[in-house]
Amino acid sequence: MNILLIAALFIVAYLIGSISTAVWIGKAYYGIDIRQHGSGNSGATNTFRVLGKKPGTIVMLIDIFKGWVATSLAALLVIFNAVPAEDLIIYQLAMGALAVVGHIFPVYERFKGGKGVATLLGMMLAIHLEVALMCMVIFVIVLFTSRYVSLGSMIAALAFPILLLLPRFHPDNPILIIFGFVVFAVVVLTHRKNINRLINGEESKANIKLGLRK
Repeated sequence: MNILLIAALFIVAYLIGSISTAVWIGKAYYGIDIRQHGSGNSGATNTFRVLGKKPGTIVMLIDIFKGWVATSLAALLVIFNAVPAEDLIIYQLAMGALAVVGHIFPVYERFKGGKGVATLLGMMLAIHLEVALMCMVIFVIVLFTSRYVSLGSMIAALAFPILLLLPRFHPDNPILIIFGFVVFAVVVLTHRKNINRLINGEESKANIKLGLRK
């Protein structure tokens, strides 16, 4: 086991996740810190809310991509014989999780970031493409029927481990299912303010064409 290579890739995964796309685009092209507007969150949803559809889409795609890249880097550990091939899923989960942590607590922006849902999606796309795509469909269905982005995110996060319980998708290593439920708990935790607003009927609804409104 090559400890130095593992440690180096872990650090790289966190630094990739720490790329604060919404903050950097907001400052570079609009002269604002996205965290000082809207919900105060530096994720794609708040970017859609504050800056509009085009920058919101760019932020979302980049945040998904950085989760995918960070998770996919784990393959290098197998290629360079740093870890056994059967342990790949463990390191994929670890590096993907570090990217999500980086998004939530970015070192470049004083550890104040977003909720990590898009980065988490990129991670899941790299680990289990079919189930991740199904979760995306579930998210879209919930979004279009309820117009609540937060609700769609939480239900899609819960759908991931539940789908893995089905015989068709059941992974060889049960750690992925356990991790899925842990991720759902984290998503709920990072959305606790949204949950309170949903309960009180104060959560922002998505206008599919125009963005978000109260």
